[in-house]
Amino acid sequence: MSVAALRRAAHETVSGLPRAFWWLWISTLVNRLGAFVATFMALYLTLDRGYSASYAGLVASLHGLGGVISSLGAGVMTDRLGRRPTLLLAQASTAASVALLGFMHDPVAIAAVAFLVGLTSNASRPAVQAMMADIVRPEDRVRAFSLNYWAINLGFAVSSVAAGFIAEFSYLAGFLIEAGMTAVCAVVVFLKLPESRPAVPAGKAATDDVGLGTVVRDGRFMGVVGLSFLVALIFQQGFVGLPVAMGEAGFTPADYGMAIAVNGVLIVALQIPVTRFIEDRDPRRLLVVSSLLAGYGFGLTAFAGSVGVFALTVCVWTLAEIVNAPTQTGLVVRLSPVHGRGRYQGMYTMSWSVAALVAPLMSGFVIDHFGAEWMWGLCAVIGTAAAAGYGTLMRHLPPEEPTMIEPTTTAKPETSAA
Repeated sequence: MSVAALRRAAHETVSGLPRAFWWLWISTLVNRLGAFVATFMALYLTLDRGYSASYAGLVASLHGLGGVISSLGAGVMTDRLGRRPTLLLAQASTAASVALLGFMHDPVAIAAVAFLVGLTSNASRPAVQAMMADIVRPEDRVRAFSLNYWAINLGFAVSSVAAGFIAEFSYLAGFLIEAGMTAVCAVVVFLKLPESRPAVPAGKAATDDVGLGTVVRDGRFMGVVGLSFLVALIFQQGFVGLPVAMGEAGFTPADYGMAIAVNGVLIVALQIPVTRFIEDRDPRRLLVVSSLLAGYGFGLTAFAGSVGVFALTVCVWTLAEIVNAPTQTGLVVRLSPVHGRGRYQGMYTMSWSVAALVAPLMSGFVIDHFGAEWMWGLCAVIGTAAAAGYGTLMRHLPPEEPTMIEPTTTAKPETSAA
């Protein structure tokens, strides 16, 4: 492809999206560039503080539990208080709790504050996704969600490397840097992002028709949430089941690091061009194909005997991740009523948080009692079940609702050409 063609493709990828989207995108990127706690918490607790691996696992579980709880709570806040207030509250409280965690020494206090960090750091997700749905046109949503996912992975890739160097100097510095970067995100939201919650028709409350009960009774949507949980359960194995299986097979942590690095590199390199290929295609087919790729990508791990082959299997399920993430997020928006987007996004986010809790338990039990090959076979079965579920549930999708017309604040977000 020529340089001119690459420039044209890049311009088409980023053009036509609202200016508010780009400020939200910058906030996401800054947030992920400062990520430290989730990446190095286990090393901090075991190497720096001298606690056991079991205690580190307990703290990680409490952090995840906080995320599960906040998913629903933040979804309700997003609809009731608005997107902007929820984001500000979540990011400000995250900055404070992360900084506090760095100064904790008592094991009970560390566990309690880690739970608080999980509670606050996950609270912004429903608000971010709902705001994107509000400000981006339906035909641009898959592209917007893809660009946001790209920012998350780019920021995480950079922060993982930087955090390693920071940890050698001072773990406390890492906590404080993350707190500072999160505070910067809050400032960006405060200065640059208007409230995007759709205006409420005269004489009607925004919450009259949509509550958590409404979400739970929405059979098709809850089916999607269940399928999302199954797919998330598969993807989580790249970070919980794969390192354990490679370790038992005699591979070193460095070998695992080389294999899993392919995941981040491919997402950064391919997310945007793949999105250009899929953005106008049938989401039902994309979700069926991505579920199969995820399941059988991990299934192929049973036949891996070298770092190179492990890396090839990572390529397969990473492609599934690239297709699945923006498509599924866009589908959630499509199935959500305008005034219930926060609650619907919160329920969807919770499926991933619960998967993060269940996946380590599942992989540990299966590998210990049956062997790694059964774990990878189970992933293939789950992927097949998810594909069948998407194929069944996604027939006759409802038309996409247009982006909001009347924001609850003054002037509409401007449109940027870049």
